[in-house]
Amino acid sequence: MSTNTLTERYVHEVVRRIPADQRGDVAEELRTTIADTVDARDPADPAGAERAVLTEMGDPIRLAARYAGRPLALIGPELYPAYIRLLVLLLSTVLPVVTAVIVVIDVLDKNDLGSAIGSGIGALLTVGAQMIAWLTVVFALIERSRHRNEMLKSTEEWTPDQLPELRQANKSGVEAVASAAWHTVLIGLIVWQATAKPYRTDDGDRLQVLDAALWSGWIWPILAGLAALVVLDLVWFAARKWTVVLATLHAVAQGVFALPLAWILYQQKFFNPEFLASLNKDWTVPDAFYTVAVLGVLVIAGSEIVQRFRRTRG
Repeated sequence: MSTNTLTERYVHEVVRRIPADQRGDVAEELRTTIADTVDARDPADPAGAERAVLTEMGDPIRLAARYAGRPLALIGPELYPAYIRLLVLLLSTVLPVVTAVIVVIDVLDKNDLGSAIGSGIGALLTVGAQMIAWLTVVFALIERSRHRNEMLKSTEEWTPDQLPELRQANKSGVEAVASAAWHTVLIGLIVWQATAKPYRTDDGDRLQVLDAALWSGWIWPILAGLAALVVLDLVWFAARKWTVVLATLHAVAQGVFALPLAWILYQQKFFNPEFLASLNKDWTVPDAFYTVAVLGVLVIAGSEIVQRFRRTRG
């Protein structure tokens, strides 16, 4: 038989991808199978029959993988659920902690908001990519391990007990009421400190805690955002669920409240200078306090927005 026939070329493509000690037996088996199948076809057109048989046998790379017991997928269906669960766990728990630690260290070291945000974004992308890459490599190696079957047997088998609990509907509305109450208290405290001037100096003067200049500008969007959040909390209480429209309005309200607050904290114009001078005496509030406060406001607002959109999925 010519070594340039379709059959020989096909057999060669298969056996060159399997272990050397299997090549002779597999090659002979393939030649016999192909020849027997071709003989059973139309004898008037052996070349056409040969081509049809090889087409039905499929890609030689896939056939070689079956003979060698090697998966063609990077991560097979048996390991994929465990891979996804571990990946989600790492990205949702370990990654935020690592990023937060890096941001705090940067703040304490350089005391610069822009640098801290840049470090946080860089850590989020770099560490996240490393987690995905290395976890994928580990699972791909397990998939191709000669002891893969034993590893799969030794792992804990999935049972219905591992199903997560269904999220219960907010039937009592306690969370909605608590949120509305909290935002209302914040509004009340802002207005109260401006009217009551609760801080008394050693000379008996009464002072606002917040900078009085805020009432000429930035305090109003903060109050408007809080008022909108109260209204949306009450709508949530009535509807007992979050919709995409409601979550979008909540995101806008959070932005109206949080962004001006973060800005005035960053500018260190939140507290009344006279109040700070009387309270701190000879001690000055470090700049890092304001930077951490800005990051805290933005992180909390962002997490609230993400949480509301997640709840729209039921």
